[in-house]
Amino acid sequence: MDMYDAKHLYDRLKVAERENEMLDLDTRLRAMNGPLLSWYEEHARILPWRENPEGYRVWISEIMLQQTRVEAVKPYFERFLEALPDVKSLALVEDDRLMKLWEGLGYYNRARNLKKAAGIILEEYGGKMPETYEELLKLPGIGSYTAGAISSIAFGHPVPAVDGNVLRVISRVTASREDILKVSTKKWMEQHLRETMPKDRASHFNQGLIEIGAIVCVPNGQPHCGECPLESICLAKKQNLIAEIPVKTPPKKRRLEDKTVCILECGGQVALKKRDDTGLLASLYELPNCEGHLEVEDVPEAFGLDPENIVELEQIGPAKHIFSHVEWHMIGYRVKLKEKIPDSYIAAGKNELKTIYALPNAFGRYTKMIK
Repeated sequence: MDMYDAKHLYDRLKVAERENEMLDLDTRLRAMNGPLLSWYEEHARILPWRENPEGYRVWISEIMLQQTRVEAVKPYFERFLEALPDVKSLALVEDDRLMKLWEGLGYYNRARNLKKAAGIILEEYGGKMPETYEELLKLPGIGSYTAGAISSIAFGHPVPAVDGNVLRVISRVTASREDILKVSTKKWMEQHLRETMPKDRASHFNQGLIEIGAIVCVPNGQPHCGECPLESICLAKKQNLIAEIPVKTPPKKRRLEDKTVCILECGGQVALKKRDDTGLLASLYELPNCEGHLEVEDVPEAFGLDPENIVELEQIGPAKHIFSHVEWHMIGYRVKLKEKIPDSYIAAGKNELKTIYALPNAFGRYTKMIK
């Protein structure tokens, strides 16, 4: 469908709706194409991964953008690409170096899956990013959205990329009351978008939908309908259902866990531990911690410290960190030791915290105090 046909369809839809004639779902979706593409060409944000939408760059950006804000991702993306500019460098990077580059982005399994996938691409594709949706979907850490985004944005293949932004926009345009957290809802949306999207403009179409969801039909708060190119064909707007759509099942209640965190210092060194290879924050370094909220007199025994080696022990206040299914409520203690840090811990120099050891954001309130 060229731009003339898209405009003709859009005009036809507006006339039909003025006459209360309800057109079918696919006709409504096709009517989005013209105004959406025109809007995107004028309003697309300048983002570092858009400057050169090559497969590897698009892949890294899409993984980083999962559960992370665009503005937060920008400096990480630049730093990561500088250190690991291609598939081969990512496949061969040491785990600790990779975790340090990812430090602050959270959800560290994303980084582990990047390295696993890079190894497969290096071995099976000679280091060249696979292009098709089907090939990309086989790689670790790549689901239907990411496969669609890479295939369409980097290689121009006409496949949809349906993320939370797109689910929200399309639900409102079509006044759908289907639960957007259900896999079935995402699948029917992908199916209809695949049939109706402009085959020769897949990259701008997908990015345009995502962009509208990010800055116009926003995830939290009132959408900016007056700025939306789809306002006149949006059924939720027409039927005054914006506040009710999209429909989402309420999230499950998080499990609460109490923890005590200890900053153990001696000279210019700080005590660290390495977490187990499986489970939450697997294989990352952390400040010594234990279950429950300890009283000050219980700290030496709980952390294996000789009271004679303690110069100073003070409480340093509470902190909270929210994971998807767990919420940590922490209290902290700062302990200065006379002699060396016990052998049961890693004694890390403070400069090494900046360059070698990746500490998760969960301990952010306390790691800031170390500086």
